[in-house]
Amino acid sequence: MTTNSLPPGGTAFDAGELEARWAHAWRPEQVAERLDGVRAPWCVAAGWALDLFRGEQTRPHGDLEIAVPSTAFPEVRDRFPEYVWDAVGSGRVWAAAGAATLAATHQTWLRDPATGRFLFDVFREPHEGGTWICRRDESLRLPYDSIIERTRDGIPYLVPELVLLFKAKAARPKDERDFEGTLPLLNEVRRGRLGAWLDRLYPGHPWSKRLRARGVGGPTDGPVRRPIP
Repeated sequence: MTTNSLPPGGTAFDAGELEARWAHAWRPEQVAERLDGVRAPWCVAAGWALDLFRGEQTRPHGDLEIAVPSTAFPEVRDRFPEYVWDAVGSGRVWAAAGAATLAATHQTWLRDPATGRFLFDVFREPHEGGTWICRRDESLRLPYDSIIERTRDGIPYLVPELVLLFKAKAARPKDERDFEGTLPLLNEVRRGRLGAWLDRLYPGHPWSKRLRARGVGGPTDGPVRRPIP
C-alpha cells in the first residue's frame, strides 16, 4: 500500500498543457490488446468503465484509467517496454519515477518518450491477495472476482456501482451526467450496494436520495453488451 508522504520535486502542468498531452489517449481495446494474457485482475475504471457497462461511448473521454493490484503493477509495466512510466500525485508528475516515488503515490501515467504524449493512467490499488481494498475506506474490502465484469469482447471493467462511488466524492458536471445516465441501468442489487457505500463513505450524499427514489424494480441485468465502436 502507498503512503501519504509525497517525495520532493515533481512537475506541475497547467490544464491546457495536460489536455494537449492527453489528446491522443488510448481507448480500452488498445490497452486490452496489449494486456492480453496478463494474469493480474486489471480493469478499466472511471468514465470509460461506465461506457463499457452501458455498451456504447456516451461522451468524450479526456483520458483512460485502468486499475490493477499494486503488487501486480510490474506485470503490466513489462508489457510496455518502449514507453516510460511517470508517477502522479497532488497535481505533480515525477518523470520516469523510481521505486521510492512509486511507493509514495498510486497513480502512474504511461508516456510516449518520443512525443511526450500520455497514453493511459494506472491506479495501483491496495489489496490483500485476491481481495481489493478501497483506498478511501480500508474496511471496504471485496474479492476481485466480484468487482470486475467484462464486455462481450472480453474487456474487463470495474462494476458501475464502484465507479460511481469514486465519482461521488467531488462530483463534477460530467460525473453528475454519468450518474444520471447510468442510474436507469442499475438493477436493485447494484442500487442497494451503491446506496450502502454512499451512506458509509459520504453520509447525506444527494445521490443517496435519488437512488432511494428510484425504488424497487427496473432492469435486472444491465444493458445489452456490445462492442464499443
